[in-house]
This record gives sequence, structure tokens and C-alpha cells, in this order.
Amino acid sequence: MTLTRIALAGEGGQGVQSIAEIMAEAAYDNDQQALYIPNFGLEQRGGVSIAFIQFSDARIGAPKFQKADVVVALSERAVARTLGYSGPETIFVYDSGFSLAADKKPQEAKKIIGIPAVETASKQLHPRVFNIIIMGFVIGVSKVVSLEAAQRALENKLGYKFEKDPALRDLNFRALDIGYKMGEQSLQEEGVVHSV
Repeated sequence: MTLTRIALAGEGGQGVQSIAEIMAEAAYDNDQQALYIPNFGLEQRGGVSIAFIQFSDARIGAPKFQKADVVVALSERAVARTLGYSGPETIFVYDSGFSLAADKKPQEAKKIIGIPAVETASKQLHPRVFNIIIMGFVIGVSKVVSLEAAQRALENKLGYKFEKDPALRDLNFRALDIGYKMGEQSLQEEGVVHSV
């Protein structure tokens, strides 16, 4: 049985919960098991929002976990909130738009990767799709679902918006693809991943 545990964290409004829902739906559509647990309270008013997701080809026993295979932190406060989920086998990902001092990095991690999601979205696409770049990255690095399943789940989640503005579909699919390629690239490289 393969089990992959992911913790996504960011400021309220950064779309952490939305991408977790989309990834879980992509797993369901692929006949995989997925368990998504949101963690938020006052985050909609400016706190850190965390999404815990597990993917497996068999039944998932426990809803909570101590260490994640992949941790994604989209802000400095999110880094602080997720350090405890990083272990010796964890891939720790953060947006390289903010500097991460050595004493703020996880003490244990297999790999620490800074990705320019906000910068890439702002320069190549639109700032509001940076979270879709993050989702693509997580899928590219973890292979928990296929890119095609993620596209279908994205269509299911945002299809009503795509119908109103078809350019949004292309924008989101491009963001997903860019993030996915960054994730695949990061498996071969060390340090900061550059935009593709």
C-alpha cells in the first residue's frame, strides 16, 4: 500500500483549501482513496489556513498524521505553523517570494525547495492563479494523481466560471502545467526551482 501525506498551509484567502479539495476530487475520480481535513478558524480574517490531505490505493486508517511526505508553506507564518510536520523524508516547499532564513527552515527535511509561484503567476499568467501553480507543483513532485485527473477536477470545481469566461480555463490549465513541470524539475535539482 502506498500512502502519501501532504500538508498545505497559507494565509486565509490564498486558496489552500480549494486546491486541497480539487486534489482530493482528482484522486476520487482516479478510484484512489483520499482524505482531506481542513484546519481553519479565524483564518478567513487573516490567520494561517492548513489543509491535510492523504492519498492511498487502499483504505486510509487515521485522519491525522504526525509527519508529512510533502509540506507546502505559502507564507512566513505558514512556515512556522508547519515545521512540526517536517521529518527526515519530507519534501518541504515554500514560495521563494519571501526569504526563508536558515533558522526558520525545518531542522529535518529530505529536501527544501523554494519555488517562484507568486512571481511566475504575476509575470506569466495572472496573480490569482498562483495557487494552481502550487497544486501543479505538488502533483508533479508527489505523483499522487495524474495531470489529466487534476485537469478534470479543476474543470468540475471551476467549470461554471470557465463557461462565463473561457480564457480562465486556459489560464488555470497553463498554471497547472507550469507548476507540474516545476515539480518534475525539482526532483532532479537542488535548491530553488526556476520558472519554466
